[in-house]
Amino acid sequence: MKDSLDAQLERLPRLKTGELRALWGEMFGSSPHAKLRRELLIPILAYRLQERALGGMKPSTARRLRAIADEMGEGKRPLSIQTLGARPGTRMVRQWRGKLHEVITLESGFLYDGEKFRSLSEIARAITGTRWSGPAFFGLKKRKSEEAA
Repeated sequence: MKDSLDAQLERLPRLKTGELRALWGEMFGSSPHAKLRRELLIPILAYRLQERALGGMKPSTARRLRAIADEMGEGKRPLSIQTLGARPGTRMVRQWRGKLHEVITLESGFLYDGEKFRSLSEIARAITGTRWSGPAFFGLKKRKSEEAA
């Protein structure tokens, strides 16, 4: 099955636009939008082929994406990376005054410079010597000036 998928994916860029549109009809049960360019047809069809061969996204991921789309549709601010949650092992890097600072997300808390911290804000204070929002310092949250723009 994998060889068949690899062969299909390799073949996609060599197909003519009419052939891609016909394949779209087979894969989606309808014709693609008339203005959908070849450059977009190919990756969408590639995703669909992989989805059929290997399975789609997990139901929990689909639910999460739907919830985000619903919130954004209601005019709420998009969720930040921190709201979505960083998995343990995620590395965050920030340069501050010429020095590179690396933080690793743990199961509970964060590791910075060999020491465990409960919050990113504690780490931001340790780095800067002032009270900072940790998520803002590490770029996980937009600053008010960026939100206004």
